[in-house]
Amino acid sequence: MPQQLVVTAIGADRTGIVSKLARLVTECNCNIIDSRMAIFGNEFTFIMLLDGDQVALSRIEHLLPALGLELDLTTMTKRTSARPRNTVVAHYVLDYAGPDKVGTLGAITGLLAGFNIYIGSLQSASTATDKGNWMHTQMTLELAQGTDPQAVEQAVQQLLQQLGLQGHLQAQI
Repeated sequence: MPQQLVVTAIGADRTGIVSKLARLVTECNCNIIDSRMAIFGNEFTFIMLLDGDQVALSRIEHLLPALGLELDLTTMTKRTSARPRNTVVAHYVLDYAGPDKVGTLGAITGLLAGFNIYIGSLQSASTATDKGNWMHTQMTLELAQGTDPQAVEQAVQQLLQQLGLQGHLQAQI
């Protein structure tokens, strides 16, 4: 079974960073299982999940710091293994938007944690408008066996209403 490696990189945004990181992955005979990239302010951020054999992952761990130095990136790696998904019953997307207020994300993720719901991905952004800051968030969720989707939907809608947000929880096909 292939081993996995999480690779993160952050630094000043410049053209060609993703290309050089992807080239290193290919040269080391690894495969990119998942990746995310974002620009925060002037900073480039990138995270990848790689798989490969022991030699391939060791080579990435050895060569990445030099590439990071060349590209002026802070890099980090961590070994991991595939996450078991045998307890997942259903996949959902939670999408909501409204006035950006301190504590909104914490309240919503706290509610989800109370239902023991796994957050697979989260993307949130705030935009300045003439009426103040407006936020939009989207999460992918995994409900375990025994979780009542209707109870989750009801609790989420109640909390969104309390927070003055509009949104929906929808099953993924």
